[in-house]
Amino acid sequence: MTVVLPSLALALLCLLRAGAEVPVQPGFDAEKFAGPWHVAAIASNCSMFLKMKDGMKSSITTISFTPEGDVVMKLLWPMADKCQKFELLFQQSSQAGHYTGTSAEEMRDLRVMETDYSGYAIVHEFKKGGKEPHTAMQLLTREQDVSPQLLQKFKDLMPTVGLTKDMVAILPKSGECQEGVGQH
Repeated sequence: MTVVLPSLALALLCLLRAGAEVPVQPGFDAEKFAGPWHVAAIASNCSMFLKMKDGMKSSITTISFTPEGDVVMKLLWPMADKCQKFELLFQQSSQAGHYTGTSAEEMRDLRVMETDYSGYAIVHEFKKGGKEPHTAMQLLTREQDVSPQLLQKFKDLMPTVGLTKDMVAILPKSGECQEGVGQH
């Protein structure tokens, strides 16, 4: 019993940290945020991501907004032999730049932590459901090239949401899965 209590306390602390308040870009402007973004880096504690991260390549996501203010993310990921398409819908919360998504299987919380709209954005996602809750951060860039200073900024924010340097993947540039995504 004495071994179980510290483990339980540690698990509860991890869950509390995962649910901690994540900042959102002050004065978030959805219109400026919309459009194509390259996924330059990802950090996550998701076990499936950690197994696959070394083989991942840069992808592109196109972000648009519905008339109601909900966000639509269309992603194209280069896989071994094809381009995998995903589309995610998140509902606007009461705070601009904060969105939620709920299905029968899971709950997602998406926040635009920081952006300059024209060059980069750092996005945080917390997902609860399935086998394990997980936290992820993405560094999005308008161009495929990313500066060392921007990568450092991304890495410096990771510990604030409970992620460590061994959980990050800097995605190599890819010309795959780029066609037609930029239109919205």
